[in-house]
Amino acid sequence: MPDDLTSLDAAELERRAAEIRERMRPLEQDLAGLRAERDVLLTEIRRRERGEHRKARADLKAAMKEGRFPTVAELVAGTESGPLADFEYSLKTGGQVKLGFPGARVQTLTFTDGVKTAQAADLAGAAELYEAGWELGSPGRPGVRVHFPGTRQERVVPGTDVYARPATGLGDEGVGSK
Repeated sequence: MPDDLTSLDAAELERRAAEIRERMRPLEQDLAGLRAERDVLLTEIRRRERGEHRKARADLKAAMKEGRFPTVAELVAGTESGPLADFEYSLKTGGQVKLGFPGARVQTLTFTDGVKTAQAADLAGAAELYEAGWELGSPGRPGVRVHFPGTRQERVVPGTDVYARPATGLGDEGVGSK
């Protein structure tokens, strides 16, 4: 609009604005139709993603029940070395968790001898403490401290209720790994 708008009176400005609004009306209707089509497609994509996530979680729970994955207690008792990060951890309900405290840089397991506590940042340290007779947990609170990724929510659960699977194993393609 190269016109000098300051020289136009108010009625002319209103007329031009109304003309432009009239030209925009079909475009806005087309845009609303396109947005509706997009929303239908996005809804279908989300529905499929939820279905895949549910199936992956059900497959993971079935694999845990079949005994294909060790519990954290079994892992500590039977493994001599390796980082805790080589595994992904899930509750028996299938929910993905991380070991230790929320916000920690590395996952850890806490052990107690009934009076003192010690933290193991890898399976070698965990095996060493386990061989020395230390148990998972802290004095008066046996179990494994877990937290849910991306939250500050934590709890202590029995070591037999947390399952470990290789980080590239079953469930890696969708169970909580986004």
